Amino acid sequence: MVSAQSPSSMKTGTETPVVYIVDDEESMRLALSNLLRSVGLSVEAFGSVREFLSFPKANVPSCLILDVRLRGESGLAFQQDMARAGLHIPVLFMTGYGDIEMSVKAMRAGALNFFPKPFRDQDMLDAVTEALARDGERIAAERSVASLRTAYESLTPREREVMEFVIAGLMNKQIAAQMNLSEITVKIHRGQVMKKMAARSVPDLVRKAEALGVEPHRTRTS
Repeated sequence: MVSAQSPSSMKTGTETPVVYIVDDEESMRLALSNLLRSVGLSVEAFGSVREFLSFPKANVPSCLILDVRLRGESGLAFQQDMARAGLHIPVLFMTGYGDIEMSVKAMRAGALNFFPKPFRDQDMLDAVTEALARDGERIAAERSVASLRTAYESLTPREREVMEFVIAGLMNKQIAAQMNLSEITVKIHRGQVMKKMAARSVPDLVRKAEALGVEPHRTRTS
């Protein structure tokens, strides 16, 4: 039995989650691949980190099952290389030689789980389900910010300035005084800002500005 939310149920639109496996033991790669494919997952298995790095990766929920000890390579060292290279998919470690110190080091470096071989199939499936869900949330957040960035870049310089005053809490009349504009002109710009940013309310606009790192305008005093 797979967990209540099986990995195969996590498809988003046409996106199918992918599980990557890096292990220099062919028998382990085959066994894990068969296990994961049995619950409908797409699997790509590699005998070395170099093969994994050279493989083109789609921007879909993914995770990496990584052996700690590889021929001539260190899985722990590669985990650190991944972080430096901006490859942020979740990592699940497995090893036949694991110890407490090694697992603590892996978890501190950001690994989601650490499996000494042999492990229970259900434990691995549960961990993969959690990892794919977490990566799906990361991708959704990144896409949301990218969409917001595109919307923000569509604003004119004056609309951006009006937006900064709006998220600072100023009313149209106050913004007009700050910008030396008519109140009706400010109202038009404000309406365009709300429309382009797809903001339902000022608090919604404030949340979107925070996500983009847009600061409220500092008002001048008379």
